[in-house]
Amino acid sequence: MTASNGAAIDAVADLAGQCSTDIPASARAMATLSLFDWCVVALAGTGQPVSRIIRDLVLDEGGRPTASVIGAARKVPPRAAALANGTISHALDYDDTHFAHVGHPSVAILPAALALAEDRDASAAALRDAFLLGAEASIRIGMVLGREHYERGFHQTATAGAFGATVAAGRVIGLAPAQMRSALSIVSTRASGLKSQFGTMGKPYNAGIAASNGVEAALLAERGFISCDDGLGAAQGFLATHAATAADWPAVGGFLFEDIKHKFHACCHGAHAMIEALQKLMTQRAIAPDAVASIVVRVSPRWLKVCDIKAPRSGLEIKFSYAYLAAMVLSGIDTAADHSYADAACDSAALRRLSQRVTVVGDAHISDTETEVALTLPDGLRVTGRHDLSVRHAPEVIANGLRRKARALLGDERAEAIWTSIAGIDARSARDLAALLRG
Repeated sequence: MTASNGAAIDAVADLAGQCSTDIPASARAMATLSLFDWCVVALAGTGQPVSRIIRDLVLDEGGRPTASVIGAARKVPPRAAALANGTISHALDYDDTHFAHVGHPSVAILPAALALAEDRDASAAALRDAFLLGAEASIRIGMVLGREHYERGFHQTATAGAFGATVAAGRVIGLAPAQMRSALSIVSTRASGLKSQFGTMGKPYNAGIAASNGVEAALLAERGFISCDDGLGAAQGFLATHAATAADWPAVGGFLFEDIKHKFHACCHGAHAMIEALQKLMTQRAIAPDAVASIVVRVSPRWLKVCDIKAPRSGLEIKFSYAYLAAMVLSGIDTAADHSYADAACDSAALRRLSQRVTVVGDAHISDTETEVALTLPDGLRVTGRHDLSVRHAPEVIANGLRRKARALLGDERAEAIWTSIAGIDARSARDLAALLRG
C-alpha cells in the first residue's frame, strides 16, 4: 500500500474506525502510562511563561465554557482548550517521544481528545482509545513523510501530529467514515510547524497548534464542511508538498505506539542517550569536572540540527545543547529537575568552560536512539560509554520511573492522587480526568 496513490487516507480512516475490541491490551497499557505522564508534565508546566501567555489568551477570548484549561478554574471552547493544553503540556519538553518519526504524540493528540471528550461527556476509556488510535496514525503518517520531511525543518509533532489529533477528535465525536476522510483532508491544509522554533516558546506552541487543528477539522467535518476528497495523498496534497518522496504505508502487525519512550530528563529527547551514557560513566568512576580534558559525543547526524546549540542564550536553549547538557551531567547537576534549566545557567563560567571542551560528531553508523561518548583525562586516559534508548523496558519498570518523576515534579500526595485516578480509568469519565488538571 503506497502513500502516494491515495491509499494513505484510506488507511488512516480505517485505523480511526478500528473496533475497540481489536485494540491490544499491551498498547492500551502503554497509552495509560502516557496519559498519566502527560497529566504530570502538563501540571508541572502550568507556571511557565509560555503557559501563562497562552492560558491568558484563550481565557480572554472566552466562548462556550465546556472544556478545561490546565491550571485555570474557568472553561473555554474545545478548540481553545486544545490549543492551550497542547502548548502547556509541552512547555517543559518533558513529555513522551516516538523515534520512528521523531515526534511527541501525547502533547499534540491528548489535548484534542480530552477537549472534545469533556465537551461530549465521553468516558475516560473512550478518550484513551481515541488518543491511542490518533497517536498510532500520527506515527505512521510521520513514517510516510520520512526523514527528509524532518530534515527540511518540519516539526513532526505538529505536522503528523495534526492528523493524529484529527483522528482522535473525530473518534471522540463519532465521525462517520466519510466524515473522517473529510476531516483528514481539512486538516491537511492546516497542519504546520517548524523546527526553527526549537529553543523558544514556539516549540510548545507547535503542539498546541496541532491539537487545535485536529479539533477544528473534526468539528467542521461534523457540520458538513466540504474539502477536497484526499488532502493527504492526492496530487498537491500534504504528502506531495511536504515530502520529496513519500514512503510506503508501514506494514505492521501490531501497534507501533508500544515503542513510545518516556522522558526522565527535562530536555530534548535527542540528548537523553548522551546523558544516560555520561551518568553511567560517572557512577563507574569518580571523575571531577576539571579533570576532563575533552569530551567527544557521537550521535546520529539528524540530531545536529536539533540538539547542538553551542552557546545557549536561555534555559530553553540549554535543553537543545549537547555541550551544556554534558557539562551539567559532569558537574553533578540534576537534568531531571526543570529548575536546573534556569536562564542564569547560561551565565555560569564553569559550565561554559566545560561545554567548550565538548565536540559533537555526526556519525551515520549511529542510530537515532544511540549515543557514544568518550572522555579524555589530563593523563591521556580515555574512558568510553554508550547508551541506546531503543531498549524496551517492562511496563512495571516504566511505571515506577514515571511515578518517581511525578513525585519529584508534583510532590508525593498529588502525584499519587493522579496515579490512582488514571489507574481507575475504566470507571471514570473524561470530565473526571479534566478536573485533575484545573486550577
